[in-house]
Amino acid sequence: MLDLNIWNRIRVVRMSEKNMTEKKLTLPQVKKLLESMGEENLDQFQRRTFDYISKFSKIDAEIAEKLVEKLVTEFGLEEEEAVQIVNCAPKSIEELRVFFAGGRKIIEASKLEAIVGLLNEHRRLK
Repeated sequence: MLDLNIWNRIRVVRMSEKNMTEKKLTLPQVKKLLESMGEENLDQFQRRTFDYISKFSKIDAEIAEKLVEKLVTEFGLEEEEAVQIVNCAPKSIEELRVFFAGGRKIIEASKLEAIVGLLNEHRRLK
C-alpha cells in the first residue's frame, strides 16, 4: 500500500514541474542577479560565476535585455540566438556569421551589418 504522505509529495512535485518556466538570461542579467544577492552571500560556484561575468560582460543588464528583445522582434532571431549574440557581442560581420554557421538560416548582409551596428552602439568601453 502506498503511503499517503509519499503520494502527496509526488503530486506536489508534479504540480510544481508543470508550473516551472525557463527564461534565457544574458551574462549581464546574471551579473545583476548575483549582485542583488550580495557578494558576501554567494557560494563558491556563484562567486566564480560572478568573477567570470565581471570580466567578460560587455553590455549593461538593462541594455542587454532590450537588445535581446530587439534582435528577436526586428531581426527574427530565436531567443537563444539573441542571448548568445548579446553575450559575445561580436564586433564584425565575420564574427557574427559564426552564430549562423549551422546553415539553418541565411541572413542578409544588410541585416548582419545592422546587428553589428546595434551591438557597437551599446558596447561598454573598457
